[in-house]
Amino acid sequence: MALMPVTEALAAVLAGAEPLLEEMVALDAAHHRVLARDVAALRTQPPQAMSAMDGYAVRSADASAVAARLKVTGEVAAGRPFERTVGKGEAVRIFTGGVIPDGADAVVIQEDTVAEDGGITITEAAVAGRHIRPAGIDFKKGDVLLAKGTRLADRDLSLAAGMNYPTLAVRRRPKVALLATGDELVMPGQTPGPGQIVYSNGYALRALARAEGAETVDLGIAADTVEATTQGIRRAREAGADILITTGGASVGDHDLVKRSLEAEGVTMAFWRIAMRPGKPMMHGRLGAMRVIGLPGNPVSSYVCAFLFLVPLIRTLSGRADIHHARETALLGRDVVANDQREDYLRARLEVRDDGKLIATPVNHQDSSLLANLAAARALVIRPPFAPAAKAGSACDILRLPD
Repeated sequence: MALMPVTEALAAVLAGAEPLLEEMVALDAAHHRVLARDVAALRTQPPQAMSAMDGYAVRSADASAVAARLKVTGEVAAGRPFERTVGKGEAVRIFTGGVIPDGADAVVIQEDTVAEDGGITITEAAVAGRHIRPAGIDFKKGDVLLAKGTRLADRDLSLAAGMNYPTLAVRRRPKVALLATGDELVMPGQTPGPGQIVYSNGYALRALARAEGAETVDLGIAADTVEATTQGIRRAREAGADILITTGGASVGDHDLVKRSLEAEGVTMAFWRIAMRPGKPMMHGRLGAMRVIGLPGNPVSSYVCAFLFLVPLIRTLSGRADIHHARETALLGRDVVANDQREDYLRARLEVRDDGKLIATPVNHQDSSLLANLAAARALVIRPPFAPAAKAGSACDILRLPD
């Protein structure tokens, strides 16, 4: 079977994926949720012209000259408007956030006045509109300020509250179930026996999925039997998983049971093996509404594949407008050799030189089992199929890894 190119594999993973159903959540529960609808302001902010400073609301025509003398006829505080119109030769004490009274068209800050005997003397000429926040300067009723598909940042929640929304319509979180396979795996804290290794993949994969807004279900480790693996697949369906991630058992070999188990359960396979390094033995299929991604057992391969394929799928199901990783251009920090037919994703450190140039230096050992190098990496350097050798200082495309 020919290896599927990365772009085709990603298209297959995303084919037919649609945003999940919407639900209403309170603002305090909406952080990092994805909007299911545009959010238009329910009110104008500010609703009336307001003072931007502490001082005096005046008619600019009366206070346009230094040493002008005005009578103070009242006071405006935030939440307590002045009920009268400011007349000729009058000033009204006002504080930040106070509504500009009728008749006034400027604010003289208190530092530019001398107060005495029930009045003020102007020491800096007033200018019409100065120190006034016009009505609607922030937003107007009906303005769409948060678009459908936006992943809500903390600041967006304050904006939604200011627009007078106590709740928001968001997409349901995708549910990602993770099933590890392999008799050789033991949990952290246990002592590995001969031929055993400590299970590590799931911790990064679950954290990656949760950081993208998914809920995760840990299905544990299945023994290397068809019965144990199919039981894990059934548990994923019973849990209502939108995505099942399996790790291990994806390579060619007598004890690699995941593909056979998935097919026995009715999974329709879209592909098995892709033209990338690390991660060639990745597979993808569908079991009813549940999407299945089979990741390699090597920790670097499983993480890189999850970053490249699982993350865009979670974003699509979440209804995000931005589903793809952003590519950046950097300079290679060392020479790299020519590539073969597979697209290469080199784990790399990042640094910014004194001249502002971004440098991506691939780690020396690109073995897909090396956890320390994966943890040290801050980016993936993308090497297209059959890319020629490149010298240090050459431009390269990178994808930043999440912090």
